[in-house]
Amino acid sequence: MTLRRVPIWLLAAILWCAASPLVTASAASAAALPIVIQDDRGSPQTFAAAPQRIVSLLPSLTESLCALGGCDRLVGTDRYSNSPRTVANLPKLGGIEDVNLERIVALKPDVVLAAPSARVVERLEALGLKVVLLESKTHADVQRSLKVLATMLGTPGAAEPLWIAIQQQVERAAARVPTALRGQRVYFEVDATPYAAGEGSFIGETLARLGLANAVPAALGPFPQLNPEFVVRAQPDIVMAVQRGIDEMPRRPGWAQLNALRDHRVCGFSNERYEVLVRPGPRLGEAAQQLADCLLALGATTK
Repeated sequence: MTLRRVPIWLLAAILWCAASPLVTASAASAAALPIVIQDDRGSPQTFAAAPQRIVSLLPSLTESLCALGGCDRLVGTDRYSNSPRTVANLPKLGGIEDVNLERIVALKPDVVLAAPSARVVERLEALGLKVVLLESKTHADVQRSLKVLATMLGTPGAAEPLWIAIQQQVERAAARVPTALRGQRVYFEVDATPYAAGEGSFIGETLARLGLANAVPAALGPFPQLNPEFVVRAQPDIVMAVQRGIDEMPRRPGWAQLNALRDHRVCGFSNERYEVLVRPGPRLGEAAQQLADCLLALGATTK
């Protein structure tokens, strides 16, 4: 059996008080200070002022920026950024492998947001563009990314209430999971090769918050590529994937032996719903609710 760890690729504003000239002066002084953040490279990056023209090359960062109130500062995104709907009208600048450098430069962004794995980073910086690298594999990463982006936007107080709201959504979802399904072992597929969401991934953490176990142990990494035989031997209690993946699984060698497939203990998601599940950003709570919806339906069929 061969296992390979591969990294994968998910509301509020500051309240200003103007009750006295002294407070107003303090706010003005704070606004004049440079903004310093630290991205995934670990070194500080300084902005003379909050960026007003932003390019995002990762859907989860696009969603996070918008949830923090910065959607109106976006001037372009990658082709996969489609939420919220307002970003559909922005210039689309390619994907991971075919970023359009000329179009990005023409947009004159104050900053470009990208994943650390993006191959175009050095070329962007060589052209004199400031690049902030952020990627989330865990819930803690999502929380940290929200804080970094909120600080960059000049609204550092926006991150905490957003994160609290996300956590409340997850808690409400957990309360809806049928007791009979708690502890069930889940195989969550992120790609048909197959790649899976392990215990240490943000998806695995959400499943754990819902009271579920994971068929893929943390030791294999957040998003490991598995030998297909591993899944057959693991015999997960529940299988989750995009619906077309669920439809295709019985045709894989040996997978017809999976009891979860035979007994229809599956959660197949439409493309739109599946996107919510696999993007580590402000829709973590919505993802938990979608998982709870499926588990409720499974619970009803097993009574």
